[in-house]
Amino acid sequence: MIATDNKLKLGLPKGSLQDATIKLFKKAGYNIIVNERSYYPQIDDAEVECILMRAQEIPRYVEQGALDVGITGKDWILETKAAVEEIAELLYAKQGLGKVEWVLAVPENSGIKNVKDLQGKRIATELVEFTKEYLRKNGVNADVEFSWGATEVKCPELADAIVEVTETGTSLRANNLRTVETLLESTTRLIANKKAYQDKWKREKIENMALVLKGALEAEARVCLMMNIEKKNLKAVLAILPALKNPTISPLSDENWVAIITIAEEKIVRNLIPRLKKAGARDIVELPLNKVIP
Repeated sequence: MIATDNKLKLGLPKGSLQDATIKLFKKAGYNIIVNERSYYPQIDDAEVECILMRAQEIPRYVEQGALDVGITGKDWILETKAAVEEIAELLYAKQGLGKVEWVLAVPENSGIKNVKDLQGKRIATELVEFTKEYLRKNGVNADVEFSWGATEVKCPELADAIVEVTETGTSLRANNLRTVETLLESTTRLIANKKAYQDKWKREKIENMALVLKGALEAEARVCLMMNIEKKNLKAVLAILPALKNPTISPLSDENWVAIITIAEEKIVRNLIPRLKKAGARDIVELPLNKVIP
């Protein structure tokens, strides 16, 4: 790697988002190696220094300037009230692409039906300040206490209700809990220190990082399709063929045939390929994508 005096300090989330984040960076072109005994991962970019820490802490350290840039959730930006630049929304979570929800949950047999029923009750959560604010907005006075983890098991012995993050709801159901209300929908964010973002070199570095990360996410749910089509069947194939804009059509050595390259959502391809075959497409090839840059 080339030595450089310019350094971008990057905070990566340790815990539930760690594996998904390392995987995303790899798809974006950054190889990050995590040593189980170190909180300082190696990255194949001499201009970037990484540190692993809890996502809950990253907004505060970015705000203070200990980190130039970091990956965290919108939930923790709101919880800490950190004054940071939100550079990009990155739609991925622990188990897949998309968002998570912070929900108010109670035991299945609880009489609590809505937030108003929490008056005078005890609530366990990691999202303490946001939960308190939510209760204030609803005119409810309740005891909100910090939970260090395993929040689902606090009900009903240690708390009347919990506010917990969920991606699929599986853990809540496994612990015989039901959702009463959704307090917040949260997505992963790339954030930057306000002063660092004013630095020309750091700003360009951060924006380039955001570009390829978003491109990698765009590619995550898409594939490239290539096929050959006899010209007489071209209209029928184009009628059913999706694309980001328009497919690329190229002539073949046989003047009666053309080749098509297009991008499609992976989830529709299993149904799309048989339709293309019936419409006259031949030699259909499906390829994975690393990045899609609009």
